[in-house]
Amino acid sequence: MVPVIASPRSEDRELTLRWSARVSLTPRILFVNVFALALLAGGFFYLDSYRSRIVDSRVAQAQREARLIAEAMGAVDLPERTAVAVRLGRDTGTRIRLYDNAARPVLDTQMLGLRNFVLADPDKQGWGLTAARFLDAVIDTVVAAPRPPLYRELRSGNEWPVVRIARTTGTAPANVWRAPDRTPVITAAARVPGVGVVMTTINARDITKTVRVERFRLGVVLAIVSIVSVLLSLFLARTIVRPLRRLARAAVRVRLGRAREVVVPRLPSRRDEIGMLARALSDMSLALRARIDAIEAFAADVTHEMKNPLASLRSAVDGLSRIHDPELQQRLLAIVRDDVHRLDRLITDIAEASRLDAQLSRAKFESVDLGALIAALIAQHEERGLERDVALRFDRPPATPLIIAGEGARLERVFENLITNAVSFSPEHGLIVLSAMVEAGEVVIRVEDEGPGVPEESRETIFHRFNSFRPADESFGKHSGLGLAIARTIVEAHHGTIHVEARDDRLHGARFVVRLPLGAQP
Repeated sequence: MVPVIASPRSEDRELTLRWSARVSLTPRILFVNVFALALLAGGFFYLDSYRSRIVDSRVAQAQREARLIAEAMGAVDLPERTAVAVRLGRDTGTRIRLYDNAARPVLDTQMLGLRNFVLADPDKQGWGLTAARFLDAVIDTVVAAPRPPLYRELRSGNEWPVVRIARTTGTAPANVWRAPDRTPVITAAARVPGVGVVMTTINARDITKTVRVERFRLGVVLAIVSIVSVLLSLFLARTIVRPLRRLARAAVRVRLGRAREVVVPRLPSRRDEIGMLARALSDMSLALRARIDAIEAFAADVTHEMKNPLASLRSAVDGLSRIHDPELQQRLLAIVRDDVHRLDRLITDIAEASRLDAQLSRAKFESVDLGALIAALIAQHEERGLERDVALRFDRPPATPLIIAGEGARLERVFENLITNAVSFSPEHGLIVLSAMVEAGEVVIRVEDEGPGVPEESRETIFHRFNSFRPADESFGKHSGLGLAIARTIVEAHHGTIHVEARDDRLHGARFVVRLPLGAQP
């Protein structure tokens, strides 16, 4: 039988896990799903760039508003500037301050009662806003976002950078500050010709509020997805890891020699790979249990078969020491020789039967011509001579090679055993007929004798080891009872069958039928 040769090196390379081989499946499943969630959590850091774009947009808007307010302030007379400043401050939501050419304050909408620029005190805010500011600080630290300077009030216009720049260039880039509650404060300035410099200040809480609202929504989604993902991961790990652990514990108990009381779960409701594994392990444990039972039965049979010749041998040896009659001593010596030959034959057959399965599993099959093999066996028996003048005849289709894939030496042992068995049951001048033919892609070999035949109830047990069904006139111990068992093992290893049946011609005798798959024909 050609063994199935696996490639352990290639399989090891395919199944090797370099860094996670020692980690249980449960944390691996959780890690993979949590890693995907971590990618989703990256949306928090995307919000930082989103906030930066909003701030840049508001900075550009503040610069435009500063220029428009400066033009409006320069277009009106001095008595009207206060009312225009308050109206523009209310419409734009900014604090407007006007400085003269010497950077002295001239007008401030906050002093005029417009309270649209008020910095919140973080110490007086609730825990929710405190947690939000903490998250702002954490995300800014992780993404290494630039930290604006803390906003504080300055007394003169010369202390404001945007005012100094606007006095000389006409306009100044807006500045972004950080309020105590971490909301952005934007200042912008523009020169008013002939008057001075106007500066606008706005606390853009709406930017922080928008970012925090989006972050809260994303956090809710992430929390829900995380909970669902973890629960699904635990469910997946349970459906995979728990049955694998049960199978592993059962396999360990089998390995420790407790195969008889181990019931490997078959998981019949599962149709996935784990179910296939469970059923394969269950079948393997049953086959192992059957093999153990067969080995134990074989050992018991060997012990029983060897006790008989040993007891006879011991009795004969003990009798030799007490009997002085030469004729009786010769009889006892003959018994000793028969028992020694019987033990030798029994040990040889037992050794071959015990090694047969392992040897056949490593055998390399070749093309064998059964016709030539059987013809050679018959010629050897005829040259040596057959007992009771028994004759052999071989009927085969002319010029038809009977080629199969197998091991010639083992197949020769099969037909040697069948011929020897037929000779031992044949009467005086009996005829043993071997026939060969091809039927339905199989080579069929029949061996017919003219003996008493095999009772129907014994047609299966004769293939068991140490079967004692022998001819009535045969001396005890001439056969080991392993010949037909060895023949069946070899035939089945060649993917064939062997059985015994009655002859079709209603004559006395038995017919052994061997079927072997036909090989490639030359």
